[in-house]
Amino acid sequence: MKVLLRRNIQKLGVIGDVVEVKPGYARNFLLPQGLAVQPTEASIKVVEAEKQRYLEELARQRADLEARAAALEGKEVTITSRANEEGHLYGSVGPAQIVAAMAEEGIFLEPEHVVLEKAIRQIDKYDVTVRFGEEVSATIHVCIVRVHEDEDEADPTPESAEPEPTPPAEDPAEGERDQA
Repeated sequence: MKVLLRRNIQKLGVIGDVVEVKPGYARNFLLPQGLAVQPTEASIKVVEAEKQRYLEELARQRADLEARAAALEGKEVTITSRANEEGHLYGSVGPAQIVAAMAEEGIFLEPEHVVLEKAIRQIDKYDVTVRFGEEVSATIHVCIVRVHEDEDEADPTPESAEPEPTPPAEDPAEGERDQA
């Protein structure tokens, strides 16, 4: 059975294509869902107009993504993490931490946009790809640095300071005896 596609359908075709499908697939899925119509002169004209609107919207979205990628290209973000003396992180830095660090800089991304082959586990500077679409991407620089823990901050009370005396706690039972 031949149908005219009104939407892009993976492994079948794109909007405006006339494709041959099994009758049951057309009757039970494509036609009721509005994904395809019978190929007539009127429906072909309507689908061509829909295709033009779809392509214009796609071009506008791509231009927005390209502008966003151009603004992001080359940005640098620093992430502090705990690490041992050799520079191995006690945990790892993944897309969620990179997105959080970028948000602190005022740049908002989704974790699925950040492309990492594997989680970062070493202190270093990394080039990370941010992919917005099939052909739209940008590269950012992510610096992983060690958290500096000073010994003074670990012990807030200096050794020379004497603790303040605390007043003795009153026993509520004593107060009851005095009143009796």
